[in-house]
Amino acid sequence: QAQLVESGGGLVQPGGSLRLSCATSESIFSFYRMGWYRQVPGKQRELVADLITDDSTNYADSVKGRFTISRDRAKNTVYLQMNSLKSEDTAIYYCNTEPARAPFWGQGTQVTVSA
Repeated sequence: QAQLVESGGGLVQPGGSLRLSCATSESIFSFYRMGWYRQVPGKQRELVADLITDDSTNYADSVKGRFTISRDRAKNTVYLQMNSLKSEDTAIYYCNTEPARAPFWGQGTQVTVSA
């Protein structure tokens, strides 16, 4: 049974925006640092953003200033707002704890940035 479920991906033009959602359980949401990861075929999965509190966030240099990670306590949901998307942002996006735990990997959500 998946404990982390990603959604919100899709096809968007360069310069566009998407908001990804990650629904999880309270037991995970409340006790772990949460992160968004992405993977392109043939490359290692990389951490793009993580959060433990609203004031404690980190971003990969490649997305800094364009992506924002946030959370909704009432919904046990973590979001990734992605603006000014570029073709190189095309990947499957996953959420997990940070550091990641193998049993928590879900199916991910595909983001494709293309004209």
